[in-house]
Amino acid sequence: MAEVTLERPPVGLPDLPRRGRVREGLRGYGLIAAMWIRSTMTYRTSFLLSTFGNAAITLLDFVTIFIMFSHVDELGGFTLPEIALLYGSCSASLGLADLLLGNTDRIGVRIRDGSLDTMLVRPVPVLAQVAADRFALRRVGRIAQGVGVLTWALWTLGPQVAWTPGKVLLVPVMITAGAAIFGAVMVAGAAFQFVAGDAAEVQNSFTYGGCTMLQYPPTVFAKDLLRGVTFIVPLAFVNWLPALHVLGRPDPLGLPGWVAYLSPLVAFVVFLPASLAWRAGVRSYRSTGS
Repeated sequence: MAEVTLERPPVGLPDLPRRGRVREGLRGYGLIAAMWIRSTMTYRTSFLLSTFGNAAITLLDFVTIFIMFSHVDELGGFTLPEIALLYGSCSASLGLADLLLGNTDRIGVRIRDGSLDTMLVRPVPVLAQVAADRFALRRVGRIAQGVGVLTWALWTLGPQVAWTPGKVLLVPVMITAGAAIFGAVMVAGAAFQFVAGDAAEVQNSFTYGGCTMLQYPPTVFAKDLLRGVTFIVPLAFVNWLPALHVLGRPDPLGLPGWVAYLSPLVAFVVFLPASLAWRAGVRSYRSTGS
């Protein structure tokens, strides 16, 4: 079997300016996702059942926390509604990122079976094709249950929180910026698979594993771990820092309160090396040949 080296794979539309490539990528993503949504909605009962099942399965994590609080009043100084705020925000952010970019973890399979080759010759950026392929609308179940738990937490904590316009705005920003941070981690993990082969579980350890960690208060973890998820892999900006500011609690590392509003900037900063790593991975790709 001959090996074919693609020196400069057509990762987008090279004759267009960068803004045009982004626009074409979003358009291509929308068309592919719409195709899979139409296919999914052909069997609406199956879609509803799978969506409900997805929400119910992910909700079991919060049921575990709820059962734990039947034996204790606080965990690390946090009450059940406060932990529900952490759980709901993190689950909603991960669900949104998983819906939009979750399929990037299959890039290792495409590299092994050679199906990535067909994506390289299409006039749509490869990342848009990989992310939108097999678009799983049922994943809105995770988003729905996360938003539901978050709504209950905010309703219960409402009288206890000193609300300001900044804190009100911080709640939706926390979810969207958290989704962007998780999305950047997914893209970086997908880029790593060009080097390591099928390393989807490494990527999942930072996304799903990271979300499981963020569901619990930072006060139960060691300071070294908190520094790692704040300054190295900045998962703390997904919900820990914004939620602590909303609740009026000090950060265990002593960071100032305004840091909670940096989540969108952190998401942008994390996406830069992730996107560069992805482009480098695609350009170094060696076809399986024919």
